[in-house]
Amino acid sequence: MTFHPNEVLLKPYVTEKTLLMIEKENKLTFIVVKSATKAQVRQAMEKLFNVKVDKVNFVISKYGKKAIIKLKKEYSAEELGVRLGIF
Repeated sequence: MTFHPNEVLLKPYVTEKTLLMIEKENKLTFIVVKSATKAQVRQAMEKLFNVKVDKVNFVISKYGKKAIIKLKKEYSAEELGVRLGIF
């Protein structure tokens, strides 16, 4: 199934822990569509936010499927967090 990039990433997931991950590990966390694949999440991030993704991991929680997205070194998760209104 193919999704439009806006349909893959539902919303940023923000907690104290995810804020530390943004600052220290260059990672952002999003709630994503349950059927989304790592490739679809990577493609959506790169298209919507004009960044390059290094790695995508998933965690299933009571809030839904969370994607932990590590950006490549030359891109700043903190800067993207500011653009998204997380900070």
